[in-house]
Amino acid sequence: MYKNVLQAIDGIEIYPLISFTIFFVFFLGLIVYVALMDKNYAQTMSSFACENEDENTTPEEIRQ
Repeated sequence: MYKNVLQAIDGIEIYPLISFTIFFVFFLGLIVYVALMDKNYAQTMSSFACENEDENTTPEEIRQ
């Protein structure tokens, strides 16, 4: 049923091409961004996830 409905829409064949192009350009841009990223910046940002300002802080203290 849905196949017949979609076939009846004029110009429907362009939408898969547009979505693939957006998908491809986004990930290609992401790869270029990561490849050209300053390695020191990436190292600094990756270390933030593991750092704690106060090692003795409990989760209850953080919520307050």
